[in-house]
Amino acid sequence: MEQKGDRPGHKDGPERKDGEGHRARLRGRLLADADGLLDHELVEYLLALAMPRIDTKPHAKRLLTEFGGLGPLFAADAESLRRVTGIGDSSIAALKIVNAVAARMLKSTAQARPILSNWQALLDYLHVDMAHSAIERVRVLHLNAKNMLIRDELMSEGSIDQAAVHVREVIRRAIELGSSALILVHNHPSGDPQPSRADITLTRDIIEAGRRMDIQVHDHVIIGAHGHASMRALGLI
Repeated sequence: MEQKGDRPGHKDGPERKDGEGHRARLRGRLLADADGLLDHELVEYLLALAMPRIDTKPHAKRLLTEFGGLGPLFAADAESLRRVTGIGDSSIAALKIVNAVAARMLKSTAQARPILSNWQALLDYLHVDMAHSAIERVRVLHLNAKNMLIRDELMSEGSIDQAAVHVREVIRRAIELGSSALILVHNHPSGDPQPSRADITLTRDIIEAGRRMDIQVHDHVIIGAHGHASMRALGLI
């Protein structure tokens, strides 16, 4: 069954042929030099895969305006996308697969080597996965004795500006997994990655609790749309 907003049109005359010609030209440019396409053209072609008989350029421009760019658009949740006129589940799935594939590829790269010697790959993965999230999410990366990633877990998902994390739950889970070290990660939906006083206090509490169990906390990384902050690099831990 076709989803509302993804239903094809019924134009079979010159207008439809013009649309097919435009799409063919867009496809040719994509295959020849994807870097030469504008942001709205990338989204336009992606939506065309879900709505093959509809002019998707207006939809693409509307989505980019609504969400403020490619990053926020591809990171948007399905419910937010569904509120945009003309966008149904087929189009939403086409948009969501981009972020999912990008995150999966970057995570594989980050996992391939010890995290501490592959730091930029980790930051690239976290940025794609978290930088444009509209709600605060807290994750714990569990590492073995060789600093290889053994588990990447979402510990808390909160409101637009806070998420509850309990020190005992973080340490309990580390003991269950046999983690030798942890990296704490969360995002700031405001876009500013600078740590708050609460962030610093929580991190120090987890470090102290982990020290008693011989579990090291390497860092607490905060991800924002405008960059990232490492508490260790800032000298806060």
